[in-house]
Amino acid sequence: MALDGIVTRAIVHELQSCIGGRITKIHQPSDNDIILLLRAQGENRRLLLSANPTYPRVHFTEQTFINPQEAPMFCMLLRKHFEGGIIERIAQVGMERIIHMDVRQRDELGDVSVKRIVIELMGRHSNIIIVDPATGTQLDGIHHVTPAISSYRVVMPGFTYTEPPQQHKLNPLSTSKEEFMQRYQETEQANAAWLVESFSGLSPLIAQEIEHRAKGGGAQIDESSSYGEQLWNAFSHMMDSIRGNEFSPVIGYNSKGKMVFSAIPLTMIEKDQVIFPSISSCMEAFYGEKAERDTVKQKVSDLLRFLQNELNKNVKKLDHLQADLKEAEDAEQYRIYGELLFASIHQIQKGDKEAKLVNFYDEEQRTVTIPLDPLLTPSDNAQRYFKKYNKYKNSLAVIHEQLDKTHEEINYLQGLLQQLSHASVSDIEEIREELVQQGYLRDRNKKARKKKKNDRPTLHVYTSSEGIEIYVGKNNLQNEYVTNRLGAPNDTWLHTKDIPGSHVLIRSSEYGEATLEEAAQLAAYFSQAKESSSVPVDYTLIRYVRKPSGSKPGFVIYDHQKTLYVTPDEQLIKSLPNTIKNS
Repeated sequence: MALDGIVTRAIVHELQSCIGGRITKIHQPSDNDIILLLRAQGENRRLLLSANPTYPRVHFTEQTFINPQEAPMFCMLLRKHFEGGIIERIAQVGMERIIHMDVRQRDELGDVSVKRIVIELMGRHSNIIIVDPATGTQLDGIHHVTPAISSYRVVMPGFTYTEPPQQHKLNPLSTSKEEFMQRYQETEQANAAWLVESFSGLSPLIAQEIEHRAKGGGAQIDESSSYGEQLWNAFSHMMDSIRGNEFSPVIGYNSKGKMVFSAIPLTMIEKDQVIFPSISSCMEAFYGEKAERDTVKQKVSDLLRFLQNELNKNVKKLDHLQADLKEAEDAEQYRIYGELLFASIHQIQKGDKEAKLVNFYDEEQRTVTIPLDPLLTPSDNAQRYFKKYNKYKNSLAVIHEQLDKTHEEINYLQGLLQQLSHASVSDIEEIREELVQQGYLRDRNKKARKKKKNDRPTLHVYTSSEGIEIYVGKNNLQNEYVTNRLGAPNDTWLHTKDIPGSHVLIRSSEYGEATLEEAAQLAAYFSQAKESSSVPVDYTLIRYVRKPSGSKPGFVIYDHQKTLYVTPDEQLIKSLPNTIKNS
């Protein structure tokens, strides 16, 4: 895990700027994440506390989060004890991945009280716990740990707070040369694994860096000294920098090609190393969309299975309909068989399996062989063909209608699958809501929907290089709102030509070629053709876009369009300023 005790120390050092600052607002956008809005040193900051089991972290963030309609109970408790409070202290426990944040606030009686937020960055055991430091009692934790889960400690309201189990390792910042060399002499093999096992707060990455430096990586070494001395020198030099809070956060790729980040420079990474001005900016760049993608993956799995099953059913239905259509198109042949049998009924006997007759309907093929049921009379055989003729003649219209509906259904489901590939957490909930409205899913959350203040969905807004707002719908609810309600008649609307994708709106009647190109890039990028080149993107005025009555959500027809061909450029998309407007 890249987040070790050294990174935690760098975070805590950076957070010292918050001491004396006020917590103005608290939000809980997900089950694992807390956002503290701070006012410190004359500026507003957004601090992320995450107990995500895969990506636990603490850092300042510029990311926009969508908050639930109703705050979770843990968030309400945080607001009660910390909103409006002054941050008095932020400290790390030894070199562990544990941070204590003490906040002073007046309680409901007007008395001053101090409460503590304990952030434990322990992988899948990560937690955020509210503790009363005066009594050591837990008020609550973002993740409960019951006695059935752990016999060592319980994380639930009313229980005494117990720190995670001690690992009984040496603190690398206070380890003397004598202690280091004694441990070194006691071990059979002094390598990176030994450093991790012996000293708290060292990740395998940092241990490998110490070993690399000891072997001469990145610097000259004294060849006359023993390897133990070289290892101590590399270790000691690194700890001196960390003790003095001399951090230079970097992101690079290790020897296996895996992206890693560190609070200190890594000499074992020779190229593609990016240096960041702060540990927060480094962690934000490293984690980027990883945590959200992970959350999305968990929330979207059931929808993906459902939609894929529905799509498969409709593809099979389409195959059956096409087979029925092929058979129904032979209806005219059955009418001819019936008439030929009636015209030559005197030539046929009951028990015949076929009849070879003159076909006066076809000048080229003068004779035709007609299969017969030997159990039926000639007259009944003829009637049987007329019945087949009438059946298939009447079914042709129904088959064509069902074919149209099935094609529409397949296009709709493919569009939803494409939308899920770009979806954020809030986008997924809107897609789920759409499927409930369309009768595909049962409503599992009726009470929450009743409390919804309006029907405006999440809006994704990009700003072009010319300063023009470009709206992108990332699901059908957003597409319908952007196209049918937000757009003015002279605004420009874009969509990939004959390819499932987002509705894109340039919310202005005056813009340059750069804005049009960027909007077309957005339309191509957020479509099924994201990985393609020369993607056709149609654009026209909103006045020429309309939704047919009774059509599926997000479906429109349009005219007066022109077509641009663009190759999606991910770097360009990421460079465009963007924000999320929450309803």
